[in-house]
Amino acid sequence: MRPRMGPRRRFVVHPTCRALTVPTVVGMTSEQPIDAPDPPAVPAAGVPPRVVLLGRAGCHLCDEARAVVERVTGELGVAWQEQSVDDDPELLRRYAEQIPVTFVDGRRHDFWRVDEARLRAALG
Repeated sequence: MRPRMGPRRRFVVHPTCRALTVPTVVGMTSEQPIDAPDPPAVPAAGVPPRVVLLGRAGCHLCDEARAVVERVTGELGVAWQEQSVDDDPELLRRYAEQIPVTFVDGRRHDFWRVDEARLRAALG
């Protein structure tokens, strides 16, 4: 006989919370939480880059992500841009614990690590 672990509790999700989508770390969805900001601004001159990498100086994960982004975008001929979260207080507040963060076509794609195959698929 199994030991009793107490009464079962039912969790009720408030109707307004059902609309929220929160990405997971592994296999993130392409949807963003409701309060997610727009991706970083891009320069007005020329075509906006398809990939934006948010990072900061001295971040070893950012160095690894930069190498992957450079390799993939270089092979595919896709424009990309890097921006430091330290240059913008709002980006720092929102993303300091997730850097590096990549955006593809204006949507958050990955954070902490950039999966090369996933990036290729998103840009393909």
